[in-house]
Amino acid sequence: MRAMPASNSESDLRRALTVSELNEAARRVLELEFPVLWVAGEIAGLSRPSSGHLYFTLKDAGAQVRCAMFRNRAQLLPFRLQDGRQVEVRAQLTLYEARGDYQLVVEAVREAGAGAMFEALARLKARLLAEGLFESSRKRALPALPRGIAVVTSLQAAALQDVLAALARRAPALAVFIYPCPVQGVAATPRIVEALARAGADPRCEAILLVRGGGSIEDLWCFNEEPVVRAIAAAKLPVVAGVGHETDVTLADFAADMRAATPTAAAELVSAGYLAAAARLRSAAERLPRLMARALGTRMQALDLLASRLIGPRQLLARKKLQRTELAARLARAAAATHARAQHRLALAAARLRAPTLQAEQTRLVLLQSRLRTAMTRQLDSQRARLRLAQAHIRHLDPRAALARGYSIARNAQGDIVRDAATLAAGGELSIEFAHGQARAQVFAIEPADVVSPASGA
Repeated sequence: MRAMPASNSESDLRRALTVSELNEAARRVLELEFPVLWVAGEIAGLSRPSSGHLYFTLKDAGAQVRCAMFRNRAQLLPFRLQDGRQVEVRAQLTLYEARGDYQLVVEAVREAGAGAMFEALARLKARLLAEGLFESSRKRALPALPRGIAVVTSLQAAALQDVLAALARRAPALAVFIYPCPVQGVAATPRIVEALARAGADPRCEAILLVRGGGSIEDLWCFNEEPVVRAIAAAKLPVVAGVGHETDVTLADFAADMRAATPTAAAELVSAGYLAAAARLRSAAERLPRLMARALGTRMQALDLLASRLIGPRQLLARKKLQRTELAARLARAAAATHARAQHRLALAAARLRAPTLQAEQTRLVLLQSRLRTAMTRQLDSQRARLRLAQAHIRHLDPRAALARGYSIARNAQGDIVRDAATLAAGGELSIEFAHGQARAQVFAIEPADVVSPASGA
């Protein structure tokens, strides 16, 4: 343990500490020397002021220490503290300077002996987790509308009444089969395993509810036992675990296909499909009158339309007579118009036959022949001029005309025309075409002015 720092100054040795300085120094020493630690004892003098903080004394047969637990920590307590209860507190040793009281500031509380239980629980959870017993891929979905469910719990449990009340309210048609077993104590473990097996083999059931009300960790310990956890995982039907209250968590919750915060919540989960179906049914019932009214209105409109088209025989006969009269009138008008047009065409033809004479037609024919000869002569002269011009262009573009003026055409061994001496190589052969005949030559050298020696005559 650290001591107060010594001073070599004579004035410091004479100066008296104030009470505040003494308590502050003592608090620092306590908090530095003692880490956060667990302390076991019995609760006494528990006080719950309106601030939400908790104040009590932790005692054993030979001593006691004052404890304070502030509201933010007290709200997280897994159970309710009361005088006379044996607990273990996780706390920081300190000193309340205002009164000089030595005390523990508590961070967490657990029931006495729970430390070993929690350690055993943690080891079992880690082992089952490594085996894949809690994997989400193993979880099965609940049936939407199960015909029957099994409830595994004690007949004396209040949780059973909560479940039955919730199911009667939400899904009264759902058949419920109860498999009674103790849900607390050493004898509960094999009985729960047996009840789960019998429920899973019941062909009338499609899901299992494993429920129990809240309690201490000792009360709920059977739901942390390995046989129960393995029986849940091996169940043939989906299992909903509704054990304890919202803050109670057991290994059964991890192994189950679905966890519910309370037994009532478990009943709500398994009956959710019935509630949704009832909502859909109510919605359909509300929509049905509207749909029927709309369909009836549509059919009535169609009937009115058909009725408007339906007429009696006398009315139909009168309508047909009127149509016949109209058609007869139209036929008479059409015949008269056709006759008038025919007479007009006949008059025109007669006029054309009487008007022209043979002499006039002959004169007209001679005139047309003269105009035709003139047009043909003019067209022929134009085509001859175009032909002469084309022949002159052809002669100008004829390469033989250039050869006749003394030019020649050189081709390489591949037969391509040579246009650039740079494409030739010494020793290569050329074919030279003249206006009259050809000759073969060999390239001896490439100079600015190409020198070509004839090799043979053609």
